[in-house]
Parts: sequence; structure tokens; C-alpha cells
Amino acid sequence: MAENERELRQQICEIGRLMYQKGWVASNDGNLSIKLGPDRYLCTPTNISKGMMTPDDLIIVNANGDKVEGKRERTSEIMMHLTIYAGRPDVGAVVHAHPPVSTGFAVTGRPLNQAILPEVVVTLGCVPLADYGLPGTPALSETIKPFIPKHDAILLGNHGAVCYGQHIWQAFFRMETLEHVARIALVAELLGGPKLLPRAEVDKLFDARGRYGIQSHTTMEPGCPITAEDTGQGDHISVTRDELIALIDEAVAARTGR
Repeated sequence: MAENERELRQQICEIGRLMYQKGWVASNDGNLSIKLGPDRYLCTPTNISKGMMTPDDLIIVNANGDKVEGKRERTSEIMMHLTIYAGRPDVGAVVHAHPPVSTGFAVTGRPLNQAILPEVVVTLGCVPLADYGLPGTPALSETIKPFIPKHDAILLGNHGAVCYGQHIWQAFFRMETLEHVARIALVAELLGGPKLLPRAEVDKLFDARGRYGIQSHTTMEPGCPITAEDTGQGDHISVTRDELIALIDEAVAARTGR
């Protein structure tokens, strides 16, 4: 086994333990993968706790999802990973989990698409919600296909979330950011609803990505993310004192018939 592959196996196991400790997965939930080459993908097997894996537990599959190395059996959700790799040649790793708050949004049919935190706008843009697809079937892969080219994180309807990046740590940190903003969005909802950033500020954040050294496929699109103007929060009218008096006089005249 090449030294680089051994290190990548260690990284998957370390991230699996972190996911388990954070409560993003329970029992045998979730799966992770790393692209080793054009036809080799290192991935977690089925029926194992992601918090209790060893490097030797991991398996290798080809681009068709067939196991080519390893003692354990492949996860039925590997095709979701391979669909992402096929749609995004820049992606080198995929993380799928069920973080509780993010998944709470997914099961209520709500994307995480509001412009509430600068850091999230810069890193993720917004997180869309894919329709429900039966786990382990082509239906799951089909639901995420439209979102893969322009997003780095996707909520899965009634299921969980998937994040991806150039390397496994980037994919993991995107999942961490996703769950973090979901928790903040939930608190904001409980306190009466978030105050969204104006569109002009969101545009500035997208433009600033280069300065922050952030590379992302997400772009500013109508409703993604939703800004203050999209909800009417940004609508206001400014008038002078004289203009206001004139408007009042006009309204009074119209009402009295004068």
C-alpha cells in the first residue's frame, strides 16, 4: 500500500470519529470517500460505525461502484458519491452525514438559503434542498444532480446532508459550517426570525472570495441566497418633512373632497 493511501485511510478514520463524537451520525450512519484516481475510490464500508473504523476496514471501488479491494462490503450509497465525482471533476472527497439540526431543516422541506452570516455566504453561498430519494437507489443520485455543478453542500430531503471538496478535510469543514449555520438559523427563528443581509453586501462577499483565498463553484443567483430585499426587509422610502406634509395635505383633500 502506498504511503499516501495509508495516510488518506487514517484521515477518513479520524474524520469518522469526529463525526461520531459531534453526533452527526448514529450507529452505522453516514459514509465518506476519497478519489484516489480515475477508477479508484477509497470509501467507508457498510454496517460499521464511523466512529470505530480502522484503516483496514476501508475498501476501494471503481467508477462503476464495484468493490475491487477490501474485506468488507461496499455501502449502497456509494453511487451518490460517484455521481458527485462525475459531475464535478474538481472534487476529491465526499462526506455524507445526518447532522441533527441541518437534517431537521431537510425533513421540514426547508433549504438553508438565507443570507444571515458573512462566513457562510463566502464559503457555501447557500445550501439547496434536494427532493427525497430512496437511500441506496438511483433515485437518490438523480435528486442531487441538478445541484452538483453550482453547490458544494446539499440537504437531502428527509435524509441528511452531503458536502464535498478538493480534499476530505475541506468536505468535513463544509459539513461543520452547514450544521453551524443551521443551529444559528434555528435560534434566529425561535427569537422571531433572522434579519437578512442586503443584496449589495452579499455581492461584496461573493466578490471578496479571491481575497479570502476561497474557491467555490457557488454563484449569486435569484433567491440563492435570499437577501433582505427578497423578503421586503430592505424596502424603505425616504421623504423630507415638506414632502410628508404635502402627502398628508393631499390625502386629507382627497378624503374631504376639497
